[in-house]
Amino acid sequence: MKLNIHPQWYPEAQVTCACGATFQTGSTLPAIRVEICSMCHPFFTGQQKFVDTLGQVDRFIKKTEVSKVKQEERKKILEARKLRVEDKKKDRPTLKDLLLQARKQVSS
Repeated sequence: MKLNIHPQWYPEAQVTCACGATFQTGSTLPAIRVEICSMCHPFFTGQQKFVDTLGQVDRFIKKTEVSKVKQEERKKILEARKLRVEDKKKDRPTLKDLLLQARKQVSS
């Protein structure tokens, strides 16, 4: 084994969680800080917990709310467009109606 190439080993490294729990383990670092440990992880506790350090969950919820509003607005726009098209169709006679009128005029 080569000398002086391996990191220093700390057999009593202190691990501290964001929930306040601490325990010891072996590591190349003397102290470790973690966000989740077995004392607060949802798998072990059975409670749902969002770990959101960057606000990603909040941004996702906002995006879904905005998209729902936009979908409703889009539906209203499409319905209004559909009604406008139907109104235009009612105002203008169809080709069949025009041909029938032409036949009546020719026959009279």
